[in-house]
Amino acid sequence: MKREIVLDEHEARVFGVLVEKALTTPESYPLSVNAATNGANQKNNRFPVLSLSEDQVAAALERLEQKYLARRVFPGASRVEKFVHLGKDGLGLEAAPLAVMAELLMRGPQTAGDLRGRASRMVEIPTLEALATILEPLCQEGFVERLDPLPGSRAERWVQLLSPGLHPVEAGVAPAAVAAPASPLAARVEALEAEVAALKDQVRALLARG
Repeated sequence: MKREIVLDEHEARVFGVLVEKALTTPESYPLSVNAATNGANQKNNRFPVLSLSEDQVAAALERLEQKYLARRVFPGASRVEKFVHLGKDGLGLEAAPLAVMAELLMRGPQTAGDLRGRASRMVEIPTLEALATILEPLCQEGFVERLDPLPGSRAERWVQLLSPGLHPVEAGVAPAAVAAPASPLAARVEALEAEVAALKDQVRALLARG
């Protein structure tokens, strides 16, 4: 691995959200603490579903800053602080491997087929062969590792190593971790939630200038 970095449960979720939103809703990025909290607590494309408070997310963002994986910014002279991820500098990863890492951080171990389908929301991964060219360097760098197939399956799975033990890997919980990908409607709801969070930030900024 590029640097010895270990994330706790909250840091892993929030970092994954920062990467996801940067790639899926760039118009609503960087994220305020409120928007990051909404993203962390989404019910779609998350396992497990969490219910983090803004204080917990703010604390996780501060710890990510200390690990050089996030940075606070004030875009457009806004008085509302927002946050960006530093995955490229902090981990040495480009968009495609970051998308794969974010997906594994937010949902846990997945087969290559499931991982390609879900990570393709963020970056184009046209084939399993294309995914393999992303996973192999991640494996060599110690960011991910292969898992044996579940009983009754021949498909190997992949798990992230930034937050070891974040998701259980035994067969009893794996089906929940590989639920169907988010529908187009769910993706639209996600985008609307991000827009609402951005509007709230704008209102706070206007009131602060008051």
